Amino acid sequence: MAPQRQGTSLLQRVLAVASNIEPQETRAVLASFTLVLMLMGSYYILRPIRDAMASNWTDTEVSQLWTMTFVFSFLAVSLYGAAVARIRFARLVPTVYGFFAASFVLFYLGMQTLTERTLLDKSFYVWISLFSLFHISVFWSFMADTFSRPQALRLFAFIGAGASVGGIAGPAFAAFLVGDLGTNNLMLVAASLMVLALPLVVWVQRLKISDLQNQAVSATERDHIGGNPLAGFTELLNSRYLLGIGLFIFLYTAISSFVYFELKNLLADYDMETRSAIWAGMDLVVNSMTLLIAAFATGRIAQRFGLSFTLALVPLLIAVGMLLLAASPLVWVVVGVQVARRAGNYAITRPAREMLFTAVDRETRFKAKQVIDIVVYRGGDMLNAWAFTALTQGLGLGLASVAAVGAGIALLWAGTGVYLGRQFLRQTPETPPGHAATEGPAAG
Repeated sequence: MAPQRQGTSLLQRVLAVASNIEPQETRAVLASFTLVLMLMGSYYILRPIRDAMASNWTDTEVSQLWTMTFVFSFLAVSLYGAAVARIRFARLVPTVYGFFAASFVLFYLGMQTLTERTLLDKSFYVWISLFSLFHISVFWSFMADTFSRPQALRLFAFIGAGASVGGIAGPAFAAFLVGDLGTNNLMLVAASLMVLALPLVVWVQRLKISDLQNQAVSATERDHIGGNPLAGFTELLNSRYLLGIGLFIFLYTAISSFVYFELKNLLADYDMETRSAIWAGMDLVVNSMTLLIAAFATGRIAQRFGLSFTLALVPLLIAVGMLLLAASPLVWVVVGVQVARRAGNYAITRPAREMLFTAVDRETRFKAKQVIDIVVYRGGDMLNAWAFTALTQGLGLGLASVAAVGAGIALLWAGTGVYLGRQFLRQTPETPPGHAATEGPAAG
């Protein structure tokens, strides 16, 4: 038994040096790391298939699909709010992931049996676009309900690095084996990963009490959250803090939508397999960069420079990139901006954004957060997709002009990040969202 204790001690020392993880946090952090790894691996197996489909359709068709994604996102979040109000909390997260696993099996069966697949392909595109936000939003709600606010500042970036490992393994699997397995069978692989993640959810719920001693973070695991199923929408509209987070996400989608459409158009001349390989290759580069930054740098940046700096850092870098793109509207500059945007978001911006939700109550984490992460996000996608279509097909603007517009949006995005970081310092979990704390250790 002595060698085992020595090995564990060595692991704890390495984690403490790398990411300031304390010994009693080790199991919960590694379990959470593995959980998001499996969830994101499942998504990234399917993502290249979805993105490759988009080049078969015009900008108008994709804008229509993004509009449908927004509509379905609104309905899905409303149904999820009803589930949050009625399902016991311990069963809520496993139920969501089990449901998505079953949906992938149904798509597999449909693609095996239908000969005319246009409608099915577009349905798959919309469904995976919904899944891409829903599964990770639920995960981070779960994390905000598991770890305390001080722990989040230290640990969320390292946990988020697990998403990057899944983001590396998923596209690697898709890129190297899609030729042998075929795209349909990848759906069964993704469904299997979702099912295998369910026991980890249960274990993390137990570690919250046994290892982290975080009973005070929220109510007990056996309760249900209750309340109005549509409370997330009203909480968002009544809170300046939550509206600020929503604006931050909306501005992010403006940048991502513009870059996505340009890449989609540039890849239209390639065949389906080549497109899938290119998108998967970009995923590999992005997630490799993200892993290193998130595991070793982001937590220290947030602790040393504060949340305002952390939230504004990537938007400022993207503003510079968009100005470079405006000056030199070349294909590989677009690719570089896309890689920098996504790596910066996954490694720095997303973990910092999730820290904001440790300063709100449980109902906000599991209701308003999904409204922001999914409805606002997809609403931004929809509006920005049509805005891009209007700029290019309506006004006839080229890549350089669109990039100049994007630089201005990125600067506004950075300013919103500074505002949110300052508001975070004034929030406590006991304070209603959007109202500054007037007493307690987080005041001021």
